[in-house]
Amino acid sequence: MTGKVLKPRFVAVATSGLVGAALLGGCGAGGPETIGSFLDDTLPAGSSGTLVAAVGDDLVRCEGWGESDREQGVAAGCDTVYDIMSMTKQFTAAAVLTLQEQGALAVTDPISRHLDDIPADKRAVTVEQLLTHTAGFVDSLGEDDEPLTKPEFLHRALTSELQSAPGSTYLYSNVGYSLLAAIIESASGTSYERYMADQLFGPAGMDRTGYVLPTWDPADLAVEYDAAGVAQGTPQEHPWADDGPYWNLRGNGGLLSTARDIYRWHRALVGDRVLDEAAKEQLFEPRVREEPDGDTFYGYGWVLHKSGDGVIAWHNGANDWAYGEIERASQERTLVFWITNQARSDEGWDFEDLGPDITDGITDRLLAGS
Repeated sequence: MTGKVLKPRFVAVATSGLVGAALLGGCGAGGPETIGSFLDDTLPAGSSGTLVAAVGDDLVRCEGWGESDREQGVAAGCDTVYDIMSMTKQFTAAAVLTLQEQGALAVTDPISRHLDDIPADKRAVTVEQLLTHTAGFVDSLGEDDEPLTKPEFLHRALTSELQSAPGSTYLYSNVGYSLLAAIIESASGTSYERYMADQLFGPAGMDRTGYVLPTWDPADLAVEYDAAGVAQGTPQEHPWADDGPYWNLRGNGGLLSTARDIYRWHRALVGDRVLDEAAKEQLFEPRVREEPDGDTFYGYGWVLHKSGDGVIAWHNGANDWAYGEIERASQERTLVFWITNQARSDEGWDFEDLGPDITDGITDRLLAGS
């Protein structure tokens, strides 16, 4: 599972009452100490992961809890490398807007301008509809690790049956974001990862984010665990092609990154190192309601909720073993990102259920301490 948005985000969730190991104690006055106490009381015992919290350029805390490799006794930390799953989509969307800045495409383009052999029922599909999950494509064409090449993926996607008329309905689609990765390659004349590295990750100072281009110390890669606590290997030990994940995953998930690099990305978005103001306005504009009567919208790679004069941007990611969330508030310029290498436990805890409480709890205390 590539990690679609699994449930409504901006709802009240009861506190779990679970007690975590006291590995995240205070490291300063005000907010950080409050965040540490909250996490000590909230994170499940036996869990592990990493988090980062920031206000503007101020890195409030960046650290891990538990172990990224329990067999080797490696502590999780700020530079532990995780699969960020569907949180990859924000980077794919930013790459599309960068190409638009460069004049290589427009979000209003029909996909036929960048991809060949488009069937008649899909000639009306636009780049923007892929970005907002309104193109009508199914969520997935198969398992993430199915050895699907780009030509095979494109054939299967473009000959699949649309679930709704293009532009008419919100339907979360990992297929759509893999099609965006193919469009990025066509418009840029280079590979998806190379374009991201040159145009996004490099300018943002993110030297530990990518599929295969960064050189990571194997000891820094988080081992993922199932609900029984059995190791399932690191992301690099799962089936991939030589140049990254197969095409059921490429562009919609699977990027490897660290909490420190996510903070660098946040700083780049606060400034103008990767996107100009017009592009950022497009990226964070609430566009399509996720539910007909709901108050959350999908923009370009982000779930968005209007809050006062600003917008709260959020996304999660999940696979069979890991889970994480990212949230940025535009008005307060805050960042909260956390990720765990064991999503759930037979002991009774599940980070998908705990997620909103953790994210909101950190944000509330971050603002109180800022």
